[in-house]
Amino acid sequence: LQYNRVWIPDNEEVWQSAEITKNYKAGDRFLHLQLEDGTELNFPVDPAALPPLRNPDILVGENDLTALSYLHEPAVLHN
Repeated sequence: LQYNRVWIPDNEEVWQSAEITKNYKAGDRFLHLQLEDGTELNFPVDPAALPPLRNPDILVGENDLTALSYLHEPAVLHN
């Protein structure tokens, strides 16, 4: 999962984009993330509910939502 981008819940922006900076292994309690502003974050996770993956930049602004690789609330709102 390292270098994949995910959406994490945010109190002000609803969803915030972050990049995974260290591989996640089963049993890990945190995802090591870097937010778009450069802030490093250890985000607590439940292995049964990992954060949703972010679509590639090439799909941002896609008119047909069915063309998105990942279709979930943060992807629709961002698009």
